[in-house]
Amino acid sequence: MIIRKLQASFGKLQNETLRFHGGLNVIYAPNESGKSTWCAFIRAMLYGIDSSERARAGSLPDKQRYAPWSGAPMEGSMDVTADGFDMTLQRTTVSRSAPMREFSAVYTGSNRPVEGMTGSNCGELLTGINREVFRRSAFIEQGGVAVKGSPELEKRIHSIVSSGDEQTSFSEADARLKAWQHKRRYHRKGLLPALEVEMDETQRRLSEMDSSVDAANELEAKLEAANRECAALEEQVSDARRRQRTEAMRRLRDGRSQVQARSDDHDAALLSLSQSRDALRRNEFGNRSAEELEAEVRQDRAFLSEAEAESKPGLALLPAVAFSILAVVLAAFYGMASRLPLILGAGLCCIGAVIFFLRYSRSLQASREAQAERGRLLRKYGISVPEDLDRILAEREALEAAISQAEEAERASRERLDRAGQELHRLEEEAVNDLDFTGGDSEAARLNRRLQQKRAEVSALTAHISGISGKLSAMGDPMVLTSSLSALRSEYETIQDEYDAITLAQELLREADTEIQNRFSPELGRVAAQYMSEMTGGRYEDILIGQDFSARTRTRDDTVARDSEYLSAGTLDLMYLAVRLAVCELALPEGEPCPLILDDALVNLDETREAQAMKLLRKLALKRQIILFTCRKPAGWTSE
Repeated sequence: MIIRKLQASFGKLQNETLRFHGGLNVIYAPNESGKSTWCAFIRAMLYGIDSSERARAGSLPDKQRYAPWSGAPMEGSMDVTADGFDMTLQRTTVSRSAPMREFSAVYTGSNRPVEGMTGSNCGELLTGINREVFRRSAFIEQGGVAVKGSPELEKRIHSIVSSGDEQTSFSEADARLKAWQHKRRYHRKGLLPALEVEMDETQRRLSEMDSSVDAANELEAKLEAANRECAALEEQVSDARRRQRTEAMRRLRDGRSQVQARSDDHDAALLSLSQSRDALRRNEFGNRSAEELEAEVRQDRAFLSEAEAESKPGLALLPAVAFSILAVVLAAFYGMASRLPLILGAGLCCIGAVIFFLRYSRSLQASREAQAERGRLLRKYGISVPEDLDRILAEREALEAAISQAEEAERASRERLDRAGQELHRLEEEAVNDLDFTGGDSEAARLNRRLQQKRAEVSALTAHISGISGKLSAMGDPMVLTSSLSALRSEYETIQDEYDAITLAQELLREADTEIQNRFSPELGRVAAQYMSEMTGGRYEDILIGQDFSARTRTRDDTVARDSEYLSAGTLDLMYLAVRLAVCELALPEGEPCPLILDDALVNLDETREAQAMKLLRKLALKRQIILFTCRKPAGWTSE
């Protein structure tokens, strides 16, 4: 088959066209120009779009990844030449949930459909292989040059080295045998482990039934002894409770009597204190503290002393009288003698007399005021002489002393009452403890706990006996269990024989697959090694291919083949490209070869090896069409 022309509305491709010719086609364009999209479009035209594929982490299904960016329906056409006829394939979209589902194939230039070709079998009719084999052989996606095994590829290889039947695969047969094997035994699951558990359970039940009867008889004897001990303890508990209740009530009565007596004493002390305080309040100065009263008395006593001193008019009257008499005498002598000095002396004496008379008048006024203040202070304290102030202070001190004595007596009686109350509280707690026949420390409580323990023991023994009886009833008839165990063992032996037969079949199947691989792998390795040698200038001359298509290679100087982890990226790509080319040569149909599609398969090669690879591809292109998409112009390549 040769692809001639592509026309696509697919992903970023907007109704674009690409043409090819037979032989080697090299399409180079920069990254993100649509090369990988064209590759995916070729695959979609041949095998369609899987509309059931769902998005996974890090991966989108083709129906979403290549939906046209313009929003137009996904569609396209492909012109091919196959079996000497030119054909035009067309896929269109009616429902967006099933892109490119509508298919038609006609002979180019006519409306005559290609008989027998449908959208589901188109790729296999044209290439001779199904989708999975195509993707693992002739279709090399970007970054996917490594070959991976699959049941479909195994079937293809099996058909080459055996009868030609592509309906059998070692992986599928081995998986089916493993499923049968796992159904019978897989770790702790399967029919055999289930039967083992059931047999063990049945055997355990039989053994348990044998021991349960003896255990029940032993428990019955223990139960009878426990019941007798319970009866004796119940009588002891009743006697101890009666004694403790009588003694506790006696102590409580004594304690309450003591509290009542102390309460009466305290009431008397309170009455005495109240009377003393009333006497103080009735006192004229009872609303003042002793310190305030004493300070006030001291101040008033000083005022009385000052008033006493000021109450005497003084001696100013005598000089005034003397100056008056002298003025009269001088005036009389002036009348007789008429001399100036006499009149001046008389005037001065008159002035002195006026001054002393004024001074006497003020002294007399001050005396009267002092007498009034003295009378007010004496009336304030209700006394007639100042000496009675000491008596008032003494009475006040006596009242306060009586109050202090009454307070001390009240405090002492209150303390005695508190102590009596505390003692009564202690007695009440003791009584509660004595009357607590479950959690206290009394003899009755200890006996009661022993009784409860013994009753719990009786209950446990009764429950245990009931449990054994119920278990024996649930276990059923020992004869039935014995018969069931025999049937289980017979079934187990039958399934074990099946398991052994499946295991033997797996071993034979592996031996047969190994023989097939031994017949195919050397030839595949030989062809791949030949291609590897051509692309590396003879440096690598051997490739060893495993059953899972893992490959190793070695140079002329190596004694041991190198695993892929020890190869450079370019050498690794060349090795797997060689394996791909060998698979295409040996595993694909021998008739009209299908095209080989490569998407940036040479991107990791240096110029020398890229030129050698291109030389090999040009040689292989003489037999099959090769379409190489690349982001750079290959070394040594010139357009044909």
